[in-house]
Amino acid sequence: MPTYAYRCRDCTETFELMRPMSESSAPAACPEGHTDTVKLLTTVALTGSAATPAPASGGCCGGGCCG
Repeated sequence: MPTYAYRCRDCTETFELMRPMSESSAPAACPEGHTDTVKLLTTVALTGSAATPAPASGGCCGGGCCG
């Protein structure tokens, strides 16, 4: 389940809620009970190895094809 960040306009607290994507735009009350909140834009961090590391030897100059 995704986590969404919100900021309360009354007390300026920032808080997070885990909720289904179908409820991502539903109103959210802050932990203090205020209802004037705004959803913040957040970035998604992708982890893992997308790139393959280059070989330690080989290629044109590493493989002996360059004079």
